[in-house]
Amino acid sequence: MADRLNIKVEHLTRVEGHGNIVVNLAAGRLEEARFEIVEAPRFFEAIMRGRDYQEVIHIAGRVCGICSISHTCAALKATEAAFGVDISEQTLLLRRLAYNGEIIGSHVLHVYFLAAPDFFELPSVFPMIEIDKDAVLRAMRLKRLAYDLCKVVVGRHTHPVAMTVGGFSFVQDEDELGRIRARLVEAIEDVKQTVALFKSLTVPQFERETEYVSLKDPALYALYDGQIYSSEGEIVGADQYQEVIEEYVVRHSTAKHARWHRAQYMVGALARINNNFEQLHPLAKEAAAELGLTVPCFNPFMNTIAQIVEIAHCVIDSVDLIDSVLDRGVQDESSRVEPQAGRGVGAIEAPRGTLFHDYEFDDGGKCVSANLVIPTAQNLANLDADMRQFVPQIVSGTREQITRQLEMLVRAYDPCISCATHMLTVEFS
Repeated sequence: MADRLNIKVEHLTRVEGHGNIVVNLAAGRLEEARFEIVEAPRFFEAIMRGRDYQEVIHIAGRVCGICSISHTCAALKATEAAFGVDISEQTLLLRRLAYNGEIIGSHVLHVYFLAAPDFFELPSVFPMIEIDKDAVLRAMRLKRLAYDLCKVVVGRHTHPVAMTVGGFSFVQDEDELGRIRARLVEAIEDVKQTVALFKSLTVPQFERETEYVSLKDPALYALYDGQIYSSEGEIVGADQYQEVIEEYVVRHSTAKHARWHRAQYMVGALARINNNFEQLHPLAKEAAAELGLTVPCFNPFMNTIAQIVEIAHCVIDSVDLIDSVLDRGVQDESSRVEPQAGRGVGAIEAPRGTLFHDYEFDDGGKCVSANLVIPTAQNLANLDADMRQFVPQIVSGTREQITRQLEMLVRAYDPCISCATHMLTVEFS
């Protein structure tokens, strides 16, 4: 073990936002290992206050350019719960379909463009063009497919405006749905090639047992709907999130940390698969078997592999959803909503994990208060704990090797740092 080691990676690359890796080891003893969030706080919750509910929905979709549909859906669910609005089966199917598109696009972005260079010991995806051009082209095809799927269903992926409280602002074209279905079927081969590529790569061996939190649905692999479930065995309604999830502040982060039964927990693709494996589509289970992902899995590096499994699930699930929509025939479901005073909570599985939007409205439909709990913020305490246990296992390597492995660990979580930064209200007596 190294006698002294000081590592500081400022503004880690290939993650969204700004974060630093800090590791200090003295006299052979680990003094600190943490991931600093240095992004300036954002004020979305304050921006939403006093706004009409329709503005709130569109503001929510701008919390993140990668997860716009997730934030919009969470905001819609919260608003509909507050107003007592029930959506139709068609609207539910179409929202789930758009959500699948976001999962595919976000996971492909992380798997190929952010994480894959680590496996090849490359600084970015660009040198991969020389090493494996077909892989990069495959990634581009899948990314384009995901965005086009979202476009067909909700008009566009980034900052969608066509999803409204109770329905949609336009009627989806059945011919376009049929064409995107055909492309999804063709994409199954690209998914299989993705599995083959990552099967040939070596995932770092590291395990630390932790608590896994996700949504859980008795009928479906929980992405759009479900109750909050902990691998410790407790399940509660989404509107009870504040009773079980404790957010708290640490000095080295402008994003809050979180805990439930243990001192930390993990959300995201690996948590979902650990908690809901049996509800995956058979194609996704085959991908998991090929990639050596068995549950329970306690290796955080396998989160990237879990994302590939979810890509497989969402591609084939999207084919089934389109079939269900087309069998019914697409109907115009634009609707007028009567606002009422009330509070609603919307929970959804964003690509990076469980996301909560919590709004209170007055009787005119204006937002009185808002609270957003972001997946990356929920993961930060778990990431710190992983770093503390991982560092002593790798200190025999060179400084460059240790740094690279720590960067790879952080990227495995696929952090979306800007979304996670959160303003704390402090009252002085």
